[in-house]
Amino acid sequence: MKQAGFPLGILLLFWVSYVTAMISYNIIAGDTLSKVFQRIPGVEPENLFIGRHFIIVLSTVTFTLPLSLYRNIAKLGKISLISTVLTTLILGIVITRIVSLDPNIPKTEDAWVFAKPSAIEAVGVMSFAFICHHNCFLVYGSLEEPTVAKWSKIVHISILVSLFICMLFAACGYLTFTGFTQGDLFENYCRSDDLVTVGRFSYGISVILTYPIECFVTREVIANVFFGGNLSSAFHVVVTVVIVTVVTLLSLLVDCLGIVLELSGALCAAPLIFIIPSACYLRLSEEPRTHSDKIMSCLMLPIGAVVMVFGFVMAITNHQDCTHGQEMFYCFPDNLSLTNISDSHFQLTTQLSILNNSIFQ
Repeated sequence: MKQAGFPLGILLLFWVSYVTAMISYNIIAGDTLSKVFQRIPGVEPENLFIGRHFIIVLSTVTFTLPLSLYRNIAKLGKISLISTVLTTLILGIVITRIVSLDPNIPKTEDAWVFAKPSAIEAVGVMSFAFICHHNCFLVYGSLEEPTVAKWSKIVHISILVSLFICMLFAACGYLTFTGFTQGDLFENYCRSDDLVTVGRFSYGISVILTYPIECFVTREVIANVFFGGNLSSAFHVVVTVVIVTVVTLLSLLVDCLGIVLELSGALCAAPLIFIIPSACYLRLSEEPRTHSDKIMSCLMLPIGAVVMVFGFVMAITNHQDCTHGQEMFYCFPDNLSLTNISDSHFQLTTQLSILNNSIFQ
């Protein structure tokens, strides 16, 4: 919303959902859970054991790696359900805070501009939010009775639910913070906000539970390309450990979620959503050139190429500052109306989950 302009952002969100990687998960877990543990009485912010690097390594070793070692993606069904429930619950916190915070946070001058030059970057981020194509074969194969009709119903319902949740979450977040909005929305909330602390904890748990689904896909691709589609038990463990280790190391080096989402959206989501499906359909379909699906594919392919190229260039050249780990100006003690906003008026025990992939499951 901040990059595209609020009205255009709403329209683009609908468009991306209609035509429709793992480092970000670790970054989110490290950012959110570190602030949760800082709220424990007697724990200093400088404590090594609540730092984002330690939390990323700890969550990887204790949760994401063991879950990623499953061989059947269907076993993650209940875990995905938990993540989906948390995604729904977080909306309560975000909506609650737009009521309590909005009057106290000034609006930026260009908050309501219809469109902005960085809209292409926004399309990349939105594409990353909706991308589920890489999971399709695994999820389809996990259905009890896989049929095209059943699959089509699952796809359309999942995308519509994802669009609804994304719309509420993005709109409420942007309406609260406008031009001050960070790549990770929870970076905007004050550390002293107890309600948001509950949200951050749930958010971190949700992300940790969603991570293994992405690891499944990565391992499946490696198995198909290099091992003929089958991995022995030993190679299954080795490949999984290597994938998780590489992703963890990269996550420790990068601490700004915004640039990760922009690059992932431009370089990964755009080809998977726009370019590759369109190219495959044009190559394999026997329909006449004037068929509506072929016309749509002819339009989507160049659009995807533009989003990929210009999104990448703009993400590199127009890299936005990341206020990771810093309190926003409206959280300082001289603004007491904001530092103690989570009193007994709201007793929600909820939080956010960014992963529409979990809804897709």
